[in-house]
Parts: sequence; structure tokens; C-alpha cells
Amino acid sequence: MDPRLNLFGSPVATKAFKYLASAGKATADSTLPAATQELVRLRASQINGCGYCVDMHTKDAAHAGESALRLNLVAAWREANVFTDAERAALELAEQGTRIADAAGGVTDEAWANAAKHYDEDELAALVLTIAIINTFNRVNVITQQPAGDYQPGQWS
Repeated sequence: MDPRLNLFGSPVATKAFKYLASAGKATADSTLPAATQELVRLRASQINGCGYCVDMHTKDAAHAGESALRLNLVAAWREANVFTDAERAALELAEQGTRIADAAGGVTDEAWANAAKHYDEDELAALVLTIAIINTFNRVNVITQQPAGDYQPGQWS
């Protein structure tokens, strides 16, 4: 599959990606656990059908030491016993935050309260922004049909 648009050849896209990467750096440097950030990025990307981001975040998480078992079970996290209560709360928030259009009222008070039990205000801010940023990247990649499979861990670090 060829992409519809060469995002890396577009000055506008390049400039926008620099700003998004800068926002992503702020969340990456937060105290929100890196593993949680990758699990959230992976789950949102699965929901959005973004093959490029599923490829990227699966490989980056594995490269950082995440187990194949946990990565394989992200899509079925509710039924899996390999995630902590905090990770489960983050995954629920990621799902609801990604599926805003599917649910009247958006993110439930229960999902927010559960996340707030496990994360402080800075970590919640990082979690919300991680969800928002990955959804932006997912939409750009899905719209432009960016192909998956060639990403190398750390390629955009």
C-alpha cells in the first residue's frame, strides 16, 4: 500500500509533527509510567485501526522490555489478568477517550474517578494528553493510509 500523502515531504506536515512531538515529549518526561503510556497508545491505535501506530507502539514497547504476553492481550485487557489496576484504569480512560463519539456524555465519571485513584494530577494530565496526542497521530495516519510494518524501534526518538 502506498500512502495517499507524503507526510515527510510536506513542510506543513513536518512543522505540525514537530509541535506534536514536542507535546509528546512533555508527556514522555512525566511521572506517568512509560509502560502505561505505551499500553494506552497501543490500545487507542487498535481502536482507531491505525496500523502504522500499532506497529510502532508494539515495537517500541517490546524494545523497552514489555512482554509479548501483555502486548498480545492489550486488545482484551478486561479479560486479562496481566495488567495492574492502575493500567486497567488507564486503558479504560483511553478507550472512553478514544470513543467519545460512540458514547453519549463521553468519558464517564466512574472511569475518571477510577483513574484518579491511581494517578496524581500531573500523571492524569499526562494520561489525558497521551490519549489526545495518539488519537491525533492515528487520524493523520488513517486518513493518509500510512503503511505499517517498516517501523524500527526508536526511529522517531
